[in-house]
Amino acid sequence: ACLVGSEMCIRDSSMVNYPNKKKVQSYIRKIDGKHDTAHRGMNLEEDINLTNQYYLANDIAVIHKKPTPIQIVKVSYPERSAAKIVEAYFQAPSTTDYNGIYKGRYIDFEAKETKTFSFPFTNISLHQINHLDRIIKHGGIAFLIIAFTRVNEVYLLDASFMVEAYRKNDRKSLKYETIKENGHLIRTGYLPRLHYLEIVDQYYCEVFK
Repeated sequence: ACLVGSEMCIRDSSMVNYPNKKKVQSYIRKIDGKHDTAHRGMNLEEDINLTNQYYLANDIAVIHKKPTPIQIVKVSYPERSAAKIVEAYFQAPSTTDYNGIYKGRYIDFEAKETKTFSFPFTNISLHQINHLDRIIKHGGIAFLIIAFTRVNEVYLLDASFMVEAYRKNDRKSLKYETIKENGHLIRTGYLPRLHYLEIVDQYYCEVFK
């Protein structure tokens, strides 16, 4: 990788590695108190994507993963039927992972996994915090979905709590207990995988009625 001005450049790669597509440890869901071994190996991003596909197919919500804007600089063609990106750069820092519309309200959220019993603030950048804060100020619904792989639990945490905690100088992370106390445990299942809109209904949409 290299820098082109203030932008990240990628060279000699068969694919572009997006900054928000990190290799993460998969968690195993529990359904009715039992491990969901049928979907072993899935990670949080895959579960959210499948959940959003279910919501879209059933006309419940329109929520998509945001594409990371890149500019392709150089492409090689080792075969006539195949193209290989050998140089590209990110046009701008990514904001958050997902956005869309649910019951007439704009939704914007970030999804993260952690292997420890804390959420380090190094897992989220300042421009993402500022972006979530702007969504809140403009009347949107903003939150984080955080998966704790060690305990196989996924929480929805309101973005305002994360923004306030992040901007304090007395801490570098949020403990699992803090997120458990101030967040909302997301019910898991097969269809959809993560019932996160149940929490949006209960803790956000009721306020807007």
